Amino acid sequence: MSLSIDHVVIRVRQLDEAIANFSELGFTVQRGGTHADGATHNALIGFEDGSYFELIAFLRDAREHKWWDQDHRVGDGFVDFALLPSSVGKIVETAVARGLSYEGPIPGGRTRPDGTRIEWQLGLPPSKDLPFLCGDLTPRFLRVAEGDVRHHANGAKGIATVTLAVNDLDASVRRYRALFGTAFDVHVASLAGKDVSLATFTLGSATIVLLSPRAGAESQEHEAAGSLAAGLRAALRARGEGVVGVSLVTAHAANARSLPLGLTHQAALELVRQ
Repeated sequence: MSLSIDHVVIRVRQLDEAIANFSELGFTVQRGGTHADGATHNALIGFEDGSYFELIAFLRDAREHKWWDQDHRVGDGFVDFALLPSSVGKIVETAVARGLSYEGPIPGGRTRPDGTRIEWQLGLPPSKDLPFLCGDLTPRFLRVAEGDVRHHANGAKGIATVTLAVNDLDASVRRYRALFGTAFDVHVASLAGKDVSLATFTLGSATIVLLSPRAGAESQEHEAAGSLAAGLRAALRARGEGVVGVSLVTAHAANARSLPLGLTHQAALELVRQ
């Protein structure tokens, strides 16, 4: 089964502001265009490893949309991530056969600023701890541009880790096993003294990390405010399961750092040494 990280989605209120902010951080940002349903438009930050960030903003009220935030209650930040399959239909069929109810293929598309129409297919997961699938029908370079636009002043080259908060680690691992099959090699552990359990697995050149606060830890006195477990619980209450952090490999060691949340629109991003 061929699956790799396709992109990470960051919802923003104002796309122009987000483009300016991420450009200030040293990213090369491309305008993407308007999606087929007219509800959203986007901009892209592409990386040498073929993955990208999608900055997405709503153009109208879209209560039916999975990423809609009524009255901006939750605000900007990570809302999803996607895997790139060799075939959405085949991956969905295989996942369903293993008891995992992905939906699809579902048609999708957008029109680029130059008028070029791009089309893809989606596979939608049954729960927020899982990625959606995004497979191209038109050539992928039309959706994810190649060349100089993948070079960034901050040296960012690609995604190193995607970290997710999940409610039930065992249940999430079972779902990922159903998605990836027998080739899925996952490592499960606990962080000593942190009241947090985690699972990690490799997907291409990136690592996926699932973090879950241990059951019963919330009532313990030693879960101090500001602790990792408390932070995970707060994220799960506010936003539900999903991406809480992404690290990017940078070619410039001097640039390795956490990026300011005010400029990343509350997406916890970190540049790490190669």
